[in-house]
Amino acid sequence: MNEIRHVVFDLGQVLIAYEAERPFRRLIPDHDERARFFAEVCTHEWNLEQDRGRTWQEAEEELIARHPGKADLIRAFRANWWEMIPGPIEANVEMVEDLIDRGIDVTALTNWAPDTFAEAEDKFPFLARFRGVTVSGRVGLIKPDAAIYRHHAGTFALEPSQTLFFDDNPANVAAALSLGWQAEQYVSTDTLSADLRRYGLAP
Repeated sequence: MNEIRHVVFDLGQVLIAYEAERPFRRLIPDHDERARFFAEVCTHEWNLEQDRGRTWQEAEEELIARHPGKADLIRAFRANWWEMIPGPIEANVEMVEDLIDRGIDVTALTNWAPDTFAEAEDKFPFLARFRGVTVSGRVGLIKPDAAIYRHHAGTFALEPSQTLFFDDNPANVAAALSLGWQAEQYVSTDTLSADLRRYGLAP
């Protein structure tokens, strides 16, 4: 195992909680109807294009043209976006800040729409503590595409074999590993703590 000189964190579901269904439990109380809405209308793939940089206006117009009867619910996705973000995962943020306080190089690599990330920067001051953050929507690249990992490594002068990456998505972890990064899937606060100890980054 190579010495780790750089640690890279995903943000959503690793350091910041995210649950798209939260406002829709109120807006679509029926479980089966709500499940169909996310499977057929506001799908993960649709939302991912905003993370790639598509504007919400374009996203809403495209989807409403296909599902005119769901127009209000489609617009509710962005309108209620902050309800989907209950807050930081405090114990994990504390671990990140401890790494930074001890002089370890820490950056972030996230799939996130540019406008909502700008709002997140105001809401979560800890984001300013990273040496830098690559935001997919700002660079027009998205995990697990190899290009965004190469972009991040080049921007922050990371040596892949000395870089440890944490992400909750197995495909994103696999992509990092294929490019020579060291990487672990985030599962829980306990596994994150154990992984940091295993790599010699925590007492």
